[in-house]
Amino acid sequence: MAGSIEPPGPPLWLLAELTYRCPLHCVFCYNPTQHARIQQELSTAQWVDVMRQARALGAAQLGFSGGEPLLRDDLEELVQEAHALGYYTNLITSGVGLTDARATRLKAAGLDHVQLSFQDSTRELNDFLSHTRTFELKQKVARIIKSHDWPMVMNCVLHRHNLPHVGPIIEMALDLGAEYLELANTQYYGWAWVNRDHLMPTHEQLVEAEAVVNRYREQIGSRCRLLFVVPDYFEQRPKACMNGWGSVFLSVAPDGLAMPCHNARNLPGLALPNVAHTPLADIWRTSQAFNAYRGDGWMKPPCRDCDERHKDFGGCRCQAFQITGDAAQADPVCGKSPHHDQVVQLVKQAPAQRHIPIVFRSDTESRGLHPEVAA
Repeated sequence: MAGSIEPPGPPLWLLAELTYRCPLHCVFCYNPTQHARIQQELSTAQWVDVMRQARALGAAQLGFSGGEPLLRDDLEELVQEAHALGYYTNLITSGVGLTDARATRLKAAGLDHVQLSFQDSTRELNDFLSHTRTFELKQKVARIIKSHDWPMVMNCVLHRHNLPHVGPIIEMALDLGAEYLELANTQYYGWAWVNRDHLMPTHEQLVEAEAVVNRYREQIGSRCRLLFVVPDYFEQRPKACMNGWGSVFLSVAPDGLAMPCHNARNLPGLALPNVAHTPLADIWRTSQAFNAYRGDGWMKPPCRDCDERHKDFGGCRCQAFQITGDAAQADPVCGKSPHHDQVVQLVKQAPAQRHIPIVFRSDTESRGLHPEVAA
């Protein structure tokens, strides 16, 4: 490949997506829309081997995610092994399945941190968006987390339905004792891409919500750290996705596919390696998939000539593919991209497309999806 590829540093952050199974059916889930076809899951021994190999490469932080990682009966065993290896461990959960007894076992195993998701500050919208009755359960789980003296990150994905509730969402986080509240505006991958017309906010909603967040920051100081992530479609410059392709982030899917980002499974032309067959060091350093968009040799104009290319790394490859059909294009959220107008049109057209039924995440074969997703 032409251009420069610096030898990669260590994969500092390992995301172990233990399972795609989940009791929730969120309309913005980032899991693949065809996850029901992926039945195979790595065994306990295979996950332990992955953790050991990643630690040897230099990984320091380990997130247990899914789906819902609490559906794995071996979660405590995996946490204990990760703790023994020296990882800082984080459980990313819906809360479903986190009883006081199980929390006690996870604490004893060495779990360092819990991130709990809410969908809204109201029972009605929380339960609608997840297609479950879980609002009261999540509040109970939040109290369990605090009773075990874990630092708690509360996560709430924002979109047009709950952006007007950002103030009450912050109040809920304060009432439940969260040290961090991540207000992550929807990124359009997986099920969120299918439902983008229902989830797309207005510019005015975003401006008003960010102003509310800033007022709360002034009022509460260090009591709770508020993180507000603006959605890419409303920016003029792309984010440095995953801090650069194959730079610091390594995700392993339930079936063992190793990926440089959560959504890389959907990109054409990538020979994604599997940890069940290939040593992690080879995957990280020499595999075609992890080198495909490292460095700048893959870049096309305008990225190739842009002074910011070593700052934003061309943006998101998955976003480029979804909108332009070519993963090597400049991220079309960038105002310099020749495809930026497609992003502008997606935002403008969203209100007119909301007659299309909303599609809840399903654990059976996907039905009712937009043709380009269901194919």
